[in-house]
Amino acid sequence: MGTDKAQLIIDEESLIQRAVTTLTQVSPSVTIVGRSSDDPRAKVAPDVYANWGALGGVHAALTACESDWAFVMACDLPFISEELIRYLAAERTNHEAVVVIQSDQRPQPLSAFYRVHPCLDIATELIDSGHRRPLNLLERVNTRWIPFTEIAHLKNSQNFFLNINTPEDYYEATQKAAAHKK
Repeated sequence: MGTDKAQLIIDEESLIQRAVTTLTQVSPSVTIVGRSSDDPRAKVAPDVYANWGALGGVHAALTACESDWAFVMACDLPFISEELIRYLAAERTNHEAVVVIQSDQRPQPLSAFYRVHPCLDIATELIDSGHRRPLNLLERVNTRWIPFTEIAHLKNSQNFFLNINTPEDYYEATQKAAAHKK
């Protein structure tokens, strides 16, 4: 991307502020992993395994979590909604993780629920053995895999997993946000 994605602006909020705004609608406690924040609504937790990628971020979130469950969300998914999070939360019963399979058939582990125990222990074990993918963790716990068809009825679902990785992605996201406001 060439810049700090968390500071990109959509609808007058940075991506990190959008994430915090969404998360505070469903939780009294929000923690940002691996970065400082000037947002008083969120605590900050350091990476335990610096530069370890997505699994390292999940591990840090689980380490910092003060409840039984953590909703882990990447800030570069600006259209995750309160409605989606509440839907996924309702699917946690008898599972250790809840993950959507996107419309392109890829799982989305960075907008998912993780039960802190056993997920934290397994994430540590995976990192110690050199793994970096959250999917390795999800394959080892009792995961509720939610097909996109189950969430397609939610408002703006077609944009939930629009991931901002390039300037083109950012442009598309700003256009979708502007269209959504109309």
